[in-house]
Amino acid sequence: MGKFIKWMAASAIGTIIGLLVFVTLLGIGAGGLVMVFLATATRETEPSLEPNSVLAINLSTEIRDAVPPSGAGVVLEETLSGTSNDAISIYQALRAIEHAAEDDAIAGIFLYGNSFNGLATLGELRQALQTFKDSGKPIFAYEVDWAERDYYLTSIADTVILDASGLLEFNGFQAETQFLAGALEKYGIGVQVLRVGRYKSAIEPFTRTSSSPEEQEQTEALLSDLWQTFLTTVDSSRTLSPGKLQQIADAGGILLPEEAKAEGLVDQVAYYEDVLTELQDLTGAEASVGEDIPSVDLVSYSALISPEASVGEGVVAIVYAEGEIVFGEGGEGVIGSDTLSRTLRDLRLDDAIKAVVLRINSPGGGASASEVIADAVRRLQAEKPVVVSMGDLAASGGYMMAAEGSRIYASPTTITGSIGVFGLLLNFQTIANRNGITWDVFKTARFADIDTVARPQSPEELVLQQAVVDELYDRFITLVAEARALPKAAVEQVAQGRVWSGQAAQTQGLVDELGGLMAAIDYAAEQAELEDWSVEEYPQPLSLEAQIIESLFGGVSSRLEGPSSPLLAEWTAIQSALIHLETLNDPHGTYTRLPFTTEID
Repeated sequence: MGKFIKWMAASAIGTIIGLLVFVTLLGIGAGGLVMVFLATATRETEPSLEPNSVLAINLSTEIRDAVPPSGAGVVLEETLSGTSNDAISIYQALRAIEHAAEDDAIAGIFLYGNSFNGLATLGELRQALQTFKDSGKPIFAYEVDWAERDYYLTSIADTVILDASGLLEFNGFQAETQFLAGALEKYGIGVQVLRVGRYKSAIEPFTRTSSSPEEQEQTEALLSDLWQTFLTTVDSSRTLSPGKLQQIADAGGILLPEEAKAEGLVDQVAYYEDVLTELQDLTGAEASVGEDIPSVDLVSYSALISPEASVGEGVVAIVYAEGEIVFGEGGEGVIGSDTLSRTLRDLRLDDAIKAVVLRINSPGGGASASEVIADAVRRLQAEKPVVVSMGDLAASGGYMMAAEGSRIYASPTTITGSIGVFGLLLNFQTIANRNGITWDVFKTARFADIDTVARPQSPEELVLQQAVVDELYDRFITLVAEARALPKAAVEQVAQGRVWSGQAAQTQGLVDELGGLMAAIDYAAEQAELEDWSVEEYPQPLSLEAQIIESLFGGVSSRLEGPSSPLLAEWTAIQSALIHLETLNDPHGTYTRLPFTTEID
């Protein structure tokens, strides 16, 4: 034992010395790099706003339910990766568009590009664009190819222009689920499940080769709700009846430019040079200037408009909860129970914060982590108004934390509900035995090895673990019933893991109002009896030092990605499904989450 301790001490000292040398060398190299970078960044010209400018909104801009990193760290990341990381928070985007409506320097808005944002996010942007449109300023939209997601937003434009060489896809929504059960069986990976809720289909990709009748029922109902909202919304701008739009979709829905114009979906068929001429007329730019018309992009414009000063009667805080819910600290795009709970506790103790809007965009995650966050919301709500704003997703564990708010706002196309619990138990006995791997186990009690992956769970072990899942489900139902002031039996009726659209969730009593983030902020200020307030967003992005470390050592794989292909897309989908397994860190192995791999497009 003495030799072992000496060896361990020597090893530890050697490791520490090695790390100190490494950090010193890194400091010299990275320090020089950062100095050069900072000097370069300082010399960059700040964005400016010329009179009579166009606010150019690229639909591919990432609209996040988070405060994106900004400043020198982002420039460093872009320099190292060779890519642009334009991103903006949903609040910053909505505020910028609404501000532009009253800004004399903005002559109009130009929408272009293709969107990767969800329907609920696009719906909120559409509301802001409607406010801009109501100010009397024009909106132009142009692109070569559009799909339904793009057209959901661009259809609001006064002038919708499709390139003469383009296409408009208007053939409906589809949901596709990838099933891994056959592959897992082929390779000898055993799967056992624990579940409460007939509609809790998150485990189906690992246990089935096709969707269950319950999954088919809820997915078809969800798609129908989203599609009808889409048709009604488009009709409100294009004055075509939903029946006519459905006919277009059923007839094929792949429209050439002149066909799209004849059907009333677009106003003009033109090339970009023709569009540029219209924008020059709008801004008064000389035709000889070419493409150099006065313009500003959404991210730059948001940075240009005056930031809100912390004055008035207090602050309404927006707290973003974006991504999978995990136990512990989490990270970018992942909600850590410790991190978010700590943020909520800090806001509860901050006298300057008078109300909180909890913005949720999450499919759920660990059951224990979700309950920890819900408890933090409950404690905050006991002292200050907490209003929930649901983004594209606020389901399962995401709904658990939402239920504790005083009022819940959702978009009609928000995906929510999914009140249920599941557990996924993998074992590698077959694949291991095939490759000559075996195990011996020694234990002091009958169920000491209940968490083993060396064999399937016994019937007795499954009974014990199912009891835990049943208890968690009952706590979930009770939490919702008490927070929403509903009879427990009524919650049970709409639970069972069933997924709802925001519109259907309001009908079922799971949501209070259909509205976006701005409506939630106004209501929160009203509940706090504020007439003059400012808004602050939380959690704040990483410091420059943390961004530099992340830029230097993180995200390497993302820089190695090549061009996409159908085969690569399928492989990526498989990787995505398997990556979800890495987030399953609940200490009880139980989860409140949406289906893993269902994609709606």
